[in-house]
Amino acid sequence: MFVVVVGCGRVGAQVARRLVDDGHDVNVIDRNAEALQRLGGDFPGEFVQGPALETTVLEAAGVERADAFVAATNGDNTNLVIAQVARDRYQVDCVIVRVLDPARAALYEQKGLVTVCPTRTAIDSMSDALRVFAASGAEGA
Repeated sequence: MFVVVVGCGRVGAQVARRLVDDGHDVNVIDRNAEALQRLGGDFPGEFVQGPALETTVLEAAGVERADAFVAATNGDNTNLVIAQVARDRYQVDCVIVRVLDPARAALYEQKGLVTVCPTRTAIDSMSDALRVFAASGAEGA
């Protein structure tokens, strides 16, 4: 499978490395050329430096032949726009988008985007842990 990952921060870089370790072909896009260091010197894919909101950058990374696309920048707006571009303009079959705002994540899920919302995951995990604590008969619960 060929995957384009946009955003080479902590999340995007680790997703790219895992995909490569699983035997997939991966190209990564990031605005910051120094982000390439997060992938390690042995990263076999291509790294394209530039703004993913530009179609020339997306195309340089091979979006038109991608089987999957991961939008993992630190900006919800950027992620949501490029995810829709990958899905609608380039007909990428599997598009996954990181969205930090839970309300926006729900809205874009309704629009058919596969969203990952770490904020919602943290809220759910913390709430569940507190419920378990309270159910154990903790003082003051």
